Amino acid sequence: MMGEIRKVDPARDAREIAEIYRWYVENTTATFELVPLSEEEMLLRIEDIASGFPYYVWEEGGNILGYCYAHRWKSFPAYDITLETTIYLRPEAKGRGIGRLLMERLIAECRAAGYISLIACITAENTESCRFHESLGFLHVSRFRNVGKKFGRLLDVADYQKVILQSL
Repeated sequence: MMGEIRKVDPARDAREIAEIYRWYVENTTATFELVPLSEEEMLLRIEDIASGFPYYVWEEGGNILGYCYAHRWKSFPAYDITLETTIYLRPEAKGRGIGRLLMERLIAECRAAGYISLIACITAENTESCRFHESLGFLHVSRFRNVGKKFGRLLDVADYQKVILQSL
């Protein structure tokens, strides 16, 4: 593997991140978004998240093959110890260990920043992502039935949690 993990550079990376995400929006139920984001919309989203939370990309040969970030899970201040995680890879980059390296870096960064818990909200039929998160030590903690609709189908969401620090 000849790539590297680096912090996101919003202006430099927005186009490729939007491309990666577009594929998932148009072809999968991994996200419940129905309309792909423009490069400009993605830039604003990245800037907003990266201004306060960890956000990483995997770059290889000058191209971004994947990205991950953590962001606020809920808006009430009592939840400030918990973040939600997100990860997407180019389909052709799957199975190479890139996702694991990205998530391990994200988890370490969140732990070092003093966060207690991480949540991954996953479309329940996305068993590949469910297994991936379980392999990282996330535990299946809930399932919400028929909470989303995409491609004319009702979809469930499974929540996975990883406690990364045991106390404040």
